[in-house]
Amino acid sequence: MKMARWVLSGILSFGCALSAWGAAEVTIGTGSSAGIYYQAGRAICRLVNAETDNHGIICAPKTSNGSITNLEQIRAGTLELGLAQSDAQYHAYEGTGSFSAVGPDADLRSLFAIHDEPFTVVARADSGIGAFDDLPGKRVNLGNPGSGQRATMGVLMAAKDWDKSVFSLANELPASQQAMALCQNRIQAMIYTVGHPNLSVAHAASACSSRIVEVAGPEIDQLVSENPFYAYAQVPGGMYAGNPDPVSTFGVKATLVASSTLDADTVYEVVKAVFENLERLGEMHPAFARLEPEKMINEGLTAPLHEGARRYYIERGWITQ
Repeated sequence: MKMARWVLSGILSFGCALSAWGAAEVTIGTGSSAGIYYQAGRAICRLVNAETDNHGIICAPKTSNGSITNLEQIRAGTLELGLAQSDAQYHAYEGTGSFSAVGPDADLRSLFAIHDEPFTVVARADSGIGAFDDLPGKRVNLGNPGSGQRATMGVLMAAKDWDKSVFSLANELPASQQAMALCQNRIQAMIYTVGHPNLSVAHAASACSSRIVEVAGPEIDQLVSENPFYAYAQVPGGMYAGNPDPVSTFGVKATLVASSTLDADTVYEVVKAVFENLERLGEMHPAFARLEPEKMINEGLTAPLHEGARRYYIERGWITQ
């Protein structure tokens, strides 16, 4: 009983101290715990929290269904920061694609881009799938609703004039479950828009002899030429067991976004914590190892820069206004 009273007293004291201190709490919406978005959110928060004594901000990553959900929650005011694919950011700001029913989010703001995210199709070696066009008639995980990969897959399916009926099974598993489903032969291919290396892809490659397959063709060429948020990409060779050669595909950028209503000083400190510790960020995951400030503040950003981010970039001399 004494121990319980002591623990309760400590919790209450900490809560009172935190309140008195006036720390600002910000949450970053990420994605599945198996994906790089969660690792990116954790890394950003580690850098921010290392300076909490100086700026009074406490940062926490939050798992979510992914890009679309994060953008919806930022618009609703229930999330401060969120990671989103560059194509999802575009559609949210413009009110197109997955956001055509709700219209443009004029308050959406960009902070910076992070890593490349190739659209990655992983197929069992015994599936007979050697390229994206081999997916019809197969058991395929399209991605869970609310995720960026599901939205991108929807764009490709529309370009191909496919619907879910072209597959013998169209699953909607989250990223954290699809590698296991692939190895159990419940699905023959999984879709993932993700930075590499990725643990889920590595598990599928090593545990059940899976292959990354090419995503190419005239429909891909048209998507890349018509949309500034898409670019040709490659999944490097030798990164995963049984996949010695680079594989051509296309992809997007991972971006960090917020609402214009989020305090500019808070955004300034988050951005500062990241850019003044890029080397440390690069040590937290291989996907972050080659980040360049010029690309981070220019590529994949459709929504205007948040005022707090703009202030920091002007101070560094990276932009003029």
